[in-house]
Amino acid sequence: MDSLWSSAAIAYLHYLSFMVAFAALVVEHLTLRKELELKQAWRLVITDGLYGIAAITVLVTGILRVLYFGKGTAYYLSNPVFHLKVGFFILVGLLSLYPTISFLLWLKPLRQGQVPTLELAAVQRLTWVIRAELAFLSGIPLLAAMMARGIGLEWVQS
Repeated sequence: MDSLWSSAAIAYLHYLSFMVAFAALVVEHLTLRKELELKQAWRLVITDGLYGIAAITVLVTGILRVLYFGKGTAYYLSNPVFHLKVGFFILVGLLSLYPTISFLLWLKPLRQGQVPTLELAAVQRLTWVIRAELAFLSGIPLLAAMMARGIGLEWVQS
């Protein structure tokens, strides 16, 4: 019975942290603009930190689900849809480096009460990267639903 509760708790943390990561990206997308106020710049930095914590939680709980609480390592590792899902997650993680580094570079001026100066091109790049993150992140639940139903396994068996 304990393993059922543990499995449910890990699954819940996995889903919840995924939703928090998605919500954080939406907040970033809605907050980012060329003319930022100090409060908005801090909101972006803090939200991106929350996004990072949520993404790490998704990763850790996902690994726990594969190793201990899911259908077994062999099931996941033999399914190409699982590999695509992990690929999407890695791609989102790599894409997130640009906004995260950009926002971290704001910390020094923000601590001095200065709003970072943003060029329109930088705002546009950040916006498009965040949109790409949202697009690929949106595909992950579809791939998870496919994988949970065994879609992809027939590709390796034929």
